[in-house]
Amino acid sequence: MTSSFDRVRVLWPDHLGLARGKYVPASLADRGTRHCTGTWALGYDRVMTPETPGSHWREGLPDFDAVFDMSDLRPSWEANTKVVVADLVRSDAPFSVSPRNALRKAVTDWRALGYESYVGVELEAYVFVPDGEGGWKPMETPGAFVYGTGPAVDPFGLIDAIWSACAEAEIPLESVNSEYDTPQFEFTLRYGDALKAADDAFLFKVLAREVAHQLGLMVTFMGKPLTDRGGSGLHINFSFRNADDENVINEESSKDGLSALAKHAIGGLLEHHRALAGLCAPTVNAYKRLRPASLSGYWANWGYDHRGATIRVPGERGSGARLEHRLSDGAAVVHTAIAAVLQAALLGVITKADPGKAEGGNGLDSIDATVGVPASLAEALDVLEADTALVEAIGSDLVAQHVMVKRAEWDRYTAATTDWELREYLPFL
Repeated sequence: MTSSFDRVRVLWPDHLGLARGKYVPASLADRGTRHCTGTWALGYDRVMTPETPGSHWREGLPDFDAVFDMSDLRPSWEANTKVVVADLVRSDAPFSVSPRNALRKAVTDWRALGYESYVGVELEAYVFVPDGEGGWKPMETPGAFVYGTGPAVDPFGLIDAIWSACAEAEIPLESVNSEYDTPQFEFTLRYGDALKAADDAFLFKVLAREVAHQLGLMVTFMGKPLTDRGGSGLHINFSFRNADDENVINEESSKDGLSALAKHAIGGLLEHHRALAGLCAPTVNAYKRLRPASLSGYWANWGYDHRGATIRVPGERGSGARLEHRLSDGAAVVHTAIAAVLQAALLGVITKADPGKAEGGNGLDSIDATVGVPASLAEALDVLEADTALVEAIGSDLVAQHVMVKRAEWDRYTAATTDWELREYLPFL
């Protein structure tokens, strides 16, 4: 891998999970970049929602700054390029609607209790090919099966290309395999400190989609892109270490190997489960993935190595002990979702929340849990907004900005005539 470069790609995560940024010459990179605050009013349709927090709507949409230290430049998957995930500031202060700043706050809040936050991310995604009519269709892999590898599940060599690009970019890809449904894949990134893990996952999503594009394919992290197949999740594995570098999720003297801190963290996630959906499942489509018996994080429950539980406690103990939160899907803003999970867990630790009993049903045809996520994005936004403790912990400006843009998204959805409606009603009415 060459270390020479003549440009820097400055990227930062926005409120939609998009990788905004600029290319700048290497000789000018230390100046950072400037961007319009109106970006924070945009929806996927590129229409601005007036008065959105962070947009400075009444001030003429001024600039904010993307800043970084030159020592933070990273190798890229593009030739002659370094990449960096920037911090956002305005008027010499952290920009209050920035997802990356929200995660920095969550890490700092845990650090105030004497703990460092560590995270590992798992992402699921589908692969699409051109349908010959200007659209896309699922890649056909007749010989595919769950936990498959090789050409039978990857006939275009996409996984090989992604693996090589990750090696170039020093993104710590730990494992890849085909999932239960086709053509879906799971990508696991190596555990690390929370901010770096989020940056790695953020950059990985950009890399995977761009590598696929170069092969004439499309990788989508959309939660439920296909009606007849399973959804794609974004699983957040996390733990905490004390000043002695001990994993405080683990407790050797307890019957199940979990500490009181771990149980309280689970309790906090359960108490704020419905509100978390508003940030961790931030699209209309997300609620088509979040259904009972879908192993998707629908229920407010936890369990030992249990994929029917939203908070799964994997079997590892000791230094590998961790909690896995399974509510988010790939449309979630990675930094925001991790910040929300860490803050809900912290609230549980502060209040010593009781998680109750572990899930006893199998999560498919039997279940103990009685509380699920809201039925729609609109309801989830209402629940999120009402959870003032969680909103304050994450950042009130970020949540307010998110809610305004997403309510506009919901309004567009409810106003649109869909293909389903035309198929269902047009021939008869």
